[in-house]
Amino acid sequence: MVKQMEETRVASAEHCDVLIVGAGISGVGGAYFLRQQCPDINFVILDAEETFGGTWWTHRFPGIRSDSDLYTFGYSFKPWVGPPIATAEEILSYMDEVIEENDLARYIRYRHKVLKAHWSEEDSLWTIMAVRGDTGETVRFTCCFLWMCQGYYRHYEGYTPDWQGMDDFKGVIGHPENWPEDLNYDGKNVLVIGSGATAATVIPAMAATASHVTMLQRSPTYFRSGRNEIEISETLRELGIEETWIHEITRQKILFDQSAFVERCFEEPEKVKQELIGQVREQLDPDYDVDKHFNPAYPPWRQRLAFVPDGDVFQGINAGKASVVTDHIDRFTEKGVLLQSGQELEADIIVTATGFNMNIMGDIDFAINGKPLNFHDTITYRGMMFTGVPNMAWVFGYFRASWTLRSELIADFVCRLLNHMKKTGAKSVEPALRAQDKDMPLFDWIDEDDFNPNYLKRAISILPRRGDKREWRHTQDYWREKNEFPAIDLEDEVFVYRLGARSTAAAD
Repeated sequence: MVKQMEETRVASAEHCDVLIVGAGISGVGGAYFLRQQCPDINFVILDAEETFGGTWWTHRFPGIRSDSDLYTFGYSFKPWVGPPIATAEEILSYMDEVIEENDLARYIRYRHKVLKAHWSEEDSLWTIMAVRGDTGETVRFTCCFLWMCQGYYRHYEGYTPDWQGMDDFKGVIGHPENWPEDLNYDGKNVLVIGSGATAATVIPAMAATASHVTMLQRSPTYFRSGRNEIEISETLRELGIEETWIHEITRQKILFDQSAFVERCFEEPEKVKQELIGQVREQLDPDYDVDKHFNPAYPPWRQRLAFVPDGDVFQGINAGKASVVTDHIDRFTEKGVLLQSGQELEADIIVTATGFNMNIMGDIDFAINGKPLNFHDTITYRGMMFTGVPNMAWVFGYFRASWTLRSELIADFVCRLLNHMKKTGAKSVEPALRAQDKDMPLFDWIDEDDFNPNYLKRAISILPRRGDKREWRHTQDYWREKNEFPAIDLEDEVFVYRLGARSTAAAD
């Protein structure tokens, strides 16, 4: 109680019906759905940055671009008219139009970093404590429903292994997540450690002006190459078709093709593997050792596929501006990196494109009725709600399909849920195991036989758990969830509603 009184003196609380954390692609999309489906609901968006965009604002490394096509990564309600693989600048411009066209700017509070989120069953309210980046002031909000759209990793703290001898290196070591804006790599030898989507982005961008860029990988990654255009959309534009129709037709065509491809990855993995490696082989010189550098040990789509628009990575290799080394690091040296093979790779700049650190719910201090909340103690409902956590939804997207597809499914569900609660007079709702779920076996968040990137493996201990039924899992199957989510029965016994405070609920 004393602590609550102290917090009250910090700032009087501003109240809203719904508080959205994050003004990235999910938060802005969620705001749009609220305006459209819940026009009477009052909401606020808090974001720690100085503007909207999330990833597309915080990422500053060379060549930053989407690794998903914008026809599906963009919103369903806003036609995309540019190339499918877009730059951060193009994506931000697109989001700016969405915000302006739908009058969303007035709902967003920038430079508000959320520190605490505490739920009180007695009040049926979340209390949110945030610090303002411009003034240092601590501010307080209360809300009926909390919508977490903050992303899933620390934007300014990428994951870098602790290699021996890193302090010995005389050059510059940088991670894409905290890229030095004044880093000059013109005419320099650059070593990029890692071979995922970030490496595939950084390497061709830096190779344009660097002396040479070397990609060092422990093991190969699948690369998929193609032209940065969609033939059907270009044809439709030539025919003078309206952009809204082009967007929807192209979107459905891409989703159809993606579904077929993912299905093939699991039904005939070896055949798909050889096709992907064959695409790489076609773009490199005949004597290039593709089997060593582009032949992953795992089946396709157990980790992310790195899309290479117009084969720019391979163009750099063929031109002698970039190269690939497959080996393990023994230690760093003054001049670069010593490999286990005995080879030393010299560099002026080393880029550790080695992944990121997940931060479940933004590293926010969560509590339920005064008790600290550990999300690993909860079970996820469809990857968006959690047992024992009232009035909260979390956006965590897809890996095999565009993030936005799932964020829109969740947004539609949240809006339906809010309208249902308003209609029935419910003050809170949380998912709970039904009688048939009580003896359900529990597992880690991911099935490693299905999807197993290292950043998820490192975060297993902080992620919620899953059950063996679809309701209690976060699947990667958009093509089933696009039909399942709209059909969720809000009167299902999985949803526990309370009509008021604890005393009232107990009497119901």
